[in-house]
Amino acid sequence: MNRFAPWASFPEHSRGRRHDEATALARGPRDAFQRDRDRIIHSISFRRLRHKTQVFMAPDGDHFRVRLTHSLEVAQIGRTIARTLGLNEDLTEALCLAHDIGHPPFGHAGEDALKGALADHGGFDHNGHTLRTLTEIERPYPRWDGLNLSWETLEGLAKHNGPVRHPGWALQEADAGFPLDLDSHASLEAQVAALADDIAYDNHDIDDGLRAGLLTLDQLLAVPLVARGWDAARAQFPEVAPKRLASELIRSQIGVMVNDLVAETRIRIAESGVSDVADVRAAGRALVGFSDVMRIEERDLKRFMYANLYHHPRQLAAADAAHGIVKGLFAAYHADPAQLPEEWRERLPTEEPARSRHIADFIAGMTDRYAVRCYQQVVGAIDLPEGF
Repeated sequence: MNRFAPWASFPEHSRGRRHDEATALARGPRDAFQRDRDRIIHSISFRRLRHKTQVFMAPDGDHFRVRLTHSLEVAQIGRTIARTLGLNEDLTEALCLAHDIGHPPFGHAGEDALKGALADHGGFDHNGHTLRTLTEIERPYPRWDGLNLSWETLEGLAKHNGPVRHPGWALQEADAGFPLDLDSHASLEAQVAALADDIAYDNHDIDDGLRAGLLTLDQLLAVPLVARGWDAARAQFPEVAPKRLASELIRSQIGVMVNDLVAETRIRIAESGVSDVADVRAAGRALVGFSDVMRIEERDLKRFMYANLYHHPRQLAAADAAHGIVKGLFAAYHADPAQLPEEWRERLPTEEPARSRHIADFIAGMTDRYAVRCYQQVVGAIDLPEGF
């Protein structure tokens, strides 16, 4: 009996890869999506995520999340949802693991700095840069650039948040090399990956915020979703100290959100009448999602997190410093490309916008700590604020 639902993505029906791989069958009994997942895990860009900001800039504490641990947690949630819905776990996992590869150092502060630096050259978008990294910048193979991932993986990374009506230049280039049908919805696996990301950071950022002392339980209990979960945890474990019970709150809240998503998605699939993945792409709306009640509560939680954690004065001070580092690096390398590492200097284009985009590619690949070190080398000393 087939373990996949009819509307899942089947590796044997993949649209293939951009570059033909005549020797692929000699490298183990893996299907197309398993191979994609493994290529992502073994890539340099994936390894760099261990030193890239999730919430806190270049954190010294061993217990705070970084992009790598966040991606692993997204993959765990995504696999659980995919298995429950009869979807392809390997494709879901590949998408979850790769979804943040395009983030530059220092998270959104670094992205904003690169966006400004490339304002006259098409801008910068971390999602488009994920595709650029996986199709052009990574170069582990002798016959082509990129990881040569399957169409379904690239499509899911491009469209996991829905159809792309106005793609930036990086996504346009990836689409031109291997058309991804940007005007349609992606597979259910890609839709699951997008919501698994939301569930992971909604909850795990609470954990990190409490650990850092930037959030308190009293503040969090103003959020209805959290307050309801806290009441349930206290009722189940009345003798447990509140500090220890916070982890139970976060675990149970993830479960509540996952269960809501699974139930709502099953309703949408049944109502839509889809019979295969082609129908999913043509459905005209996302089929994976929260119920109306959970969607509103999740949005309220996000609002709270922006007001109290992401825009906390300490976080804003760190973000300003990070923005200055990335902006300063771009200006220094653009003014004197001789300061670029040899392999990047040798491939530096002579004309714009390719020249500026190449410099941005180098900076976007940096880890937080490498960016700080490069800034000190090519620009000068920097006074880093608390929280960096």
